[in-house]
Amino acid sequence: MACGDADKLCLDSIRKSLIRQEDTIIFNLIERIKFPINPTLYKQQLPPSSNFSGSLFQYLFQETESLQSKVGRYLAPEENPFFPDNLSDSIIPLTKCTPVLHPAAESVNVNEKILDIYINQMLPLFCTEVNDDANFATTAACDIQLLQDRDALMKLLTFEAVEEMVKKRVAKKAKVFGQEVSLNDNAEEVKGKIDPLLVSRLYDEWVMPLTKLVEVEYLLRRLD
Repeated sequence: MACGDADKLCLDSIRKSLIRQEDTIIFNLIERIKFPINPTLYKQQLPPSSNFSGSLFQYLFQETESLQSKVGRYLAPEENPFFPDNLSDSIIPLTKCTPVLHPAAESVNVNEKILDIYINQMLPLFCTEVNDDANFATTAACDIQLLQDRDALMKLLTFEAVEEMVKKRVAKKAKVFGQEVSLNDNAEEVKGKIDPLLVSRLYDEWVMPLTKLVEVEYLLRRLD
């Protein structure tokens, strides 16, 4: 969203944006499940000689955000970094943004919860192999891409009928996007790259509940 572009916060615009981002999330999931969980990436701490306290994944994620900060990503008020204390100054001149959200939005941040759910619940669900394949950098890049795509998913409260429609839509997209392409019209149907029911479950158990959590927190803090 461009700074001050309040028109993009209308419900119709947000709805279209969320539908487009479903495509991105599903494609990113398909890329991520090409790799095993790679637990070493998240659990093994870097040696003291690295001058970094944390895992390789945390280091790569923090450095990615630091680089993005240099080119102005976090000048936009709706962008919430996972490592806000380690951002670099932007090399792009600061542009004054017309506020489009209540100031309470700045204090609503569930990144820690998202990160915990992603690593400890989502990855074991989608990635059936628990071993390491040493493709840590590529795996982390897929993780970071997925985690940073969640911002627009936090902007709209949903209703039961809408939620059911969303779950059916993302399951259908996962089936279509994940199918193998064959030139043989008589080829038997093969298993897709990703289970559509798992994608539907992802939205049912995590994406939509976290969306509503953020919205409720935002509204309550506006009352303050």
